[in-house]
Amino acid sequence: MSLKNKKIFITGGAGFIGTALIGRLIENNKICVYDTFRRNALKGTPYINHANISLMQGDVLDEKKLKSAIRGSDIVMHLAAIAGIDTVIKSPTSTMEVNMIGTRNVVKASAELGKVERFIDFSTSEVYGSYAYKMEEASSTEMGAVGEARWTYAISKLAGEHLAHSYYKEFGLPAISLRPFNIYGPGQVGEGAIHVFVTRALENQEIYIIGDGDQIRSWCYIDDIVEAVLRCLEKKEAVGEVFNIGNPRGTLTILSLAQKIIELVASKSEIVFKPKSYVDVALRMPDIEKARRILGYKPKIGLDEGLKRTTDWYKTKMQSELREHPV
Repeated sequence: MSLKNKKIFITGGAGFIGTALIGRLIENNKICVYDTFRRNALKGTPYINHANISLMQGDVLDEKKLKSAIRGSDIVMHLAAIAGIDTVIKSPTSTMEVNMIGTRNVVKASAELGKVERFIDFSTSEVYGSYAYKMEEASSTEMGAVGEARWTYAISKLAGEHLAHSYYKEFGLPAISLRPFNIYGPGQVGEGAIHVFVTRALENQEIYIIGDGDQIRSWCYIDDIVEAVLRCLEKKEAVGEVFNIGNPRGTLTILSLAQKIIELVASKSEIVFKPKSYVDVALRMPDIEKARRILGYKPKIGLDEGLKRTTDWYKTKMQSELREHPV
């Protein structure tokens, strides 16, 4: 990675992916994290007190504060969003407002700087709807039924993609959109299935599965998406493009995932099935040929290795917390 001496502005930088990106970029660049810090994966990491980082608590809906914070940035990465199925269903209005109006504020502020070298927009694989089998970036996206709260997230992120690329075409903002497919790994916060399954398995708690567990997902280890982002920052050919980022080889059902984690940590957890209370995604598996061709992207960490790294990390973390706060 040759990126040096850049000022990098990351909305939602205290999140899981943002924290991992900071780990790769902080030694040679100045990083400003703009975040509400409601979900804080950055807390407890060595980066939080690093000389090259500055932290600003702020909301992307606060246009005035955002514009002040973003001044002087060379690279903007926009990760701030309302996400997670439970949160989205409970707060569809906030989801739409933050993900659309907030993205508009970040895109507009970045374009007005007139010097941004890259604008990385984090979208989602949810734009492909409930059935996504090896969908290419040029494939049709799905709008979802109006009134079904789940699709407010997908629609809001898709609107952000259209806006970012409209600014690229009309005003020259060097925008790139990424559609991540089920990212996991050490340090994850929020509602990710692997994060929840691992932490509950380590405590021998029941693991809840919605429906009968036949939903199919492709799981991508955090290091692989970080590598994809770094390639986007380096390759001029990436500007103006949309990329699926995931690992098709890490594909299995949700039930098989839970069983694999239970076996891996020798857990006594029982799997409990719960009825579906929302529209679910039956299949989500990426086509990553475009990312291979333009970025040279190739996921390196297989699911077995990634799960081992992840469970080992959480095990160490929980043991450390227990020593600090014994029951």
